[in-house]
Amino acid sequence: MAGGKHILGKQKPQQVFGTAKVGDRGQIVIPKEAREFFGIEPGDTLLILGRSETGLIVSKPETLNNLANEIFQTIE
Repeated sequence: MAGGKHILGKQKPQQVFGTAKVGDRGQIVIPKEAREFFGIEPGDTLLILGRSETGLIVSKPETLNNLANEIFQTIE
């Protein structure tokens, strides 16, 4: 996606929030700044997607639902 734009052409800011170390049980801690920025609260469910070529994506499920709605509205 050239020019740092996503598929709908809207510019999205990018930030680096730090790193997360994987613990013995496979758990990670999301940095506080990232949790605050994205409004992630204890007990929230996160969707984990992955692709061997690009890595993991962690997202709130409703974010993808909102994106799907935008796509469907665009093609109507």
